[in-house]
Amino acid sequence: MTSPSGGYDEAAVEAFRIAHGLDQPFYIQYLNWIKGAAVGDFGYSYMSEQPVFETVLNAFKNTLKLSVLALAIALVIAIPLGIVSALKHNTIVDDACRFGALLGVSIPNFWQAYLMIIFFSVIIHWLPASGFGHGTDISYMILPAVVLGTGSAAVMMRMIRSSMLDVMGKEYIQTARGKGLSEKIVVIRHALKNALVPVITVVGLSTGFLLNGSVVVETIFGWSGIGNLVVDSILSHDYMMVQGSVLFVAVIFLLVNFFVDLIYVWANPEIRYDKTS
Repeated sequence: MTSPSGGYDEAAVEAFRIAHGLDQPFYIQYLNWIKGAAVGDFGYSYMSEQPVFETVLNAFKNTLKLSVLALAIALVIAIPLGIVSALKHNTIVDDACRFGALLGVSIPNFWQAYLMIIFFSVIIHWLPASGFGHGTDISYMILPAVVLGTGSAAVMMRMIRSSMLDVMGKEYIQTARGKGLSEKIVVIRHALKNALVPVITVVGLSTGFLLNGSVVVETIFGWSGIGNLVVDSILSHDYMMVQGSVLFVAVIFLLVNFFVDLIYVWANPEIRYDKTS
């Protein structure tokens, strides 16, 4: 919006303000945005002039791909290690699993990301350091998915271990063993099924955070997800995009937790919510 002489073109600025409703009082702007958001109209980006909702939705699809892979990695790591750690309670195996979980929780994901880039991309040249690859090349997804997945796996593994230890001490487990059932059947059919019920909450929360996009991880790896979109929008002062992204993220997180509550009740019939509360 500059004039041929290099200064600001006041006419162009005023036209931009009118086109985007910025000439109206603040409360009018807010009410107009709320009315539009209620019907899925988040306005238009100040930078690209594209609809905010479509842009956010496209970014969310990319984050969803990354989140599914990250969650799969987390579950593949957490479930077996959590079970083994509980069954080998107070042994060197248990200590090793707990130490690994502690590292997973403690190491910042940005530091882990840079370490993996240095090793897998710079030293041995196995995987690309960053990029999107049009969203179809899984090699671009592996490093960010592993970084996201290992952090979630550490939390899940500790929860599974704790839940398994609690269940293994129950009377019905001792009864199953007394009937002569093998340890494998006792663990899989009786202990694991009940031990995983409390873990549903942790998995749900992790899923919510993954779907909302990890700002740091997506930015480091250049993944075109919703986290990266938010950062770019903030840096470019694209306030309409920021508002739309934040609202979209909040709604997704609420929906995920709502469905987690439903799954939790379905998985554990003993739980009933008080209808009078």
